[in-house]
Amino acid sequence: MIHAVCRRVLTNADDALDAAQNAMIAIARHIRTFDRRARFSTWCYRIATNAALDEARRRTRRPAPVEIVPEPRTDGMRVDEVVADRIDVDAALALLSPEQRAAVALRDLLGLDYAEIAAVLEIPPGTVRSRIARGRAALAAALGNPEPTADVQGTDHG
Repeated sequence: MIHAVCRRVLTNADDALDAAQNAMIAIARHIRTFDRRARFSTWCYRIATNAALDEARRRTRRPAPVEIVPEPRTDGMRVDEVVADRIDVDAALALLSPEQRAAVALRDLLGLDYAEIAAVLEIPPGTVRSRIARGRAALAAALGNPEPTADVQGTDHG
């Protein structure tokens, strides 16, 4: 799940691997500082998200890769359809700010509720809602669906 957060925040597989590795190292180094004010998973997601955002900042100082190779998955769809969908989603995610990508990934990929996302990102819940709403709207527009449906708008206020 740590890699999944990093992958969605960064949209680049190699950068996500670097961020996930850095997150795991940070978790191992700082495990004694875990104070149980939040769930362990929330604490780990915070570290992973911060590692991904740090990697995104470092990435802006490096040239962008020429080609991004998506990771294939199979769930009844043809591989070429899955790859095309993944490329479209990754391209749309790349249009978002790293902060919006992080909020959307934590909500839609990991299913964290708004309070957990606020704890992970260390921002107010209202800011979480705003980032998710704006991120989802931008994703919908980029993917050719400018009118979000009720379930995409975030009717889940968990």
